[in-house]
Amino acid sequence: MIEIFGDFIPNPPLGTEYLILGFSPSSASIKKRWRNNGLSADFVANYLSTFFGENGNPENPCHKKAESSESVNYIANELLENAMKFSDSTLPHPTTLQIHLYEDSIILITKNGINGQQAATLRAFIERLSVGDPEQLYLEQLEKNAEADERSNSNLGYLTILNDYQGKIGWQFESFTDESQGISLTTMVKLFL
Repeated sequence: MIEIFGDFIPNPPLGTEYLILGFSPSSASIKKRWRNNGLSADFVANYLSTFFGENGNPENPCHKKAESSESVNYIANELLENAMKFSDSTLPHPTTLQIHLYEDSIILITKNGINGQQAATLRAFIERLSVGDPEQLYLEQLEKNAEADERSNSNLGYLTILNDYQGKIGWQFESFTDESQGISLTTMVKLFL
């Protein structure tokens, strides 16, 4: 069974340039993987920056390079951290990060395996997001985090992508017939250039 939420594009075309990275969430602890997530996001942003702004195209000025690279870095890091942090390491699903470059946009995609409880928690957030204002939800979450003794799954990264980067976010949940296989979660962010 497949469920789609938000601005998800099933089977986007590969685009002119694309990059796909794969990670094994069970190969090391999340603390050890944290540094690698940031390095991977830096790599993706630097890789894509070679395609921005230096080709003499007046419709793609050089300042776009720095803006786009910074945006890609932040979004790739947030998506990868969430995918790694919330992957169920007991499931046989690698975590992947995909970046697709188009003339007017970039699509970043993560895919990871989650369990039913993780899926329910994310669906609850998506429901709140679908009926609420992202800016108001962001402020509410900041207040909750300030009052909380312990950090929880705040989804501030998703809210920042929506509010600060004007990214379009979508999710696809694909349940497998064998429950022991869990759920394949695909998260997509479209960023306009």
